[in-house]
Amino acid sequence: MENIIEKADNFVMKLFKDKLPNTFIYHNYNHTQRVVKSTKELIENSQINVKEEQVLLLSAWLHDTGYTKTIKGHEEESVKISKKFLEENKVDQETIKEVEKCILATKKEVVPETKLEEIIKDADASHLAKDYFEDTTEFLRQELKLHNIKYFTPNEWVEENIRMFTEEHKYYSDYAVESWKPKKDENLLSLLESQKKLKKKYEKEEAKAKLKARYKNDNPERSIQTLYRTTLRNHIKLSDIADTKAN
Repeated sequence: MENIIEKADNFVMKLFKDKLPNTFIYHNYNHTQRVVKSTKELIENSQINVKEEQVLLLSAWLHDTGYTKTIKGHEEESVKISKKFLEENKVDQETIKEVEKCILATKKEVVPETKLEEIIKDADASHLAKDYFEDTTEFLRQELKLHNIKYFTPNEWVEENIRMFTEEHKYYSDYAVESWKPKKDENLLSLLESQKKLKKKYEKEEAKAKLKARYKNDNPERSIQTLYRTTLRNHIKLSDIADTKAN
């Protein structure tokens, strides 16, 4: 098993180096390594046999290879790439089929149906329950901007993450629910705190802008200066008319 897993690692590293644009600052080899590491953590804390472990690790290494082809529908492209790679390395069809199912289970809208699908889906979203969540989510925000998919202001991104935490995402495997969800909840609290701070900052800046506009309109000295300037312009204009008539 180690041989094919090591080959998958080397294959993905070379593929991303040669074919993945450097604008993918989130979905890249580093992300894949994190998913593999999280997959191993889940395997170690689940009742998984050797065959299932192989399927999960291959799926973790290959699940984002489709980004070298496209963003939309990258999971299907990942399935094609993984199938070609595994067949070339004489992996049996049963394993290839299971890897395909696991890769497709990482799609955002898919609800996992098997234990393996639950594990790979949880591993792919493990960053939500890590100390480095804030850094990785910022990489994702910038990646979306670089690819002209969508631009989020910092405040909008915090709100989008809160919505995703509370409405979209959930962990499925027993270990992730027990061990990762508490940290995920902590990260959610941090997002809510950030939302409050950004809201206060926005309200403060808005109040300052209104005060400045009000001062600009109500300042007596400014009104007097405007009056003087208008009077002076009129006086000069009348003087020009008088000089013209005199000539």
